[in-house]
Amino acid sequence: MRKRRERQEAIRKIVRRERVRTQRDLVERLAQHGFECTQATVSRDIADMGLKKLPEGVYVLAEDLHLQRMIAELVTSVVRSDQLVLVKTSAGAGQGVAAALDGAELDEILGSIAGDDTILIIARSTEDAEAVTDSIMKFRGQH
Repeated sequence: MRKRRERQEAIRKIVRRERVRTQRDLVERLAQHGFECTQATVSRDIADMGLKKLPEGVYVLAEDLHLQRMIAELVTSVVRSDQLVLVKTSAGAGQGVAAALDGAELDEILGSIAGDDTILIIARSTEDAEAVTDSIMKFRGQH
């Protein structure tokens, strides 16, 4: 049970950070993270976790669908500096996108401050800020 939970946590991180299009891609990425498993195992994990496939053919966590839609429609740019991530949105959308980010409960984020069209995200580390930036870029279809 522990191994399955750890593997599914790895899947959660991979799917949030990378554009995974097939179960085979996911098996290969899991292997890079030290999880040797079959495509059948990954298929069961996908069903258990409720992963969905976007129209672009990329897997996304069910709980991230709302966040993905908001980012795809409302975020105009993302830049990172060390542990800080600056997200620009359409006018009036900053607080809504920030609320969706907070709702996703991303482990990498310590907190955020939102204005009308700008969000400042404070990450736990430089690596975490890079992961948050990668996730946002992926949701925008740019990664």
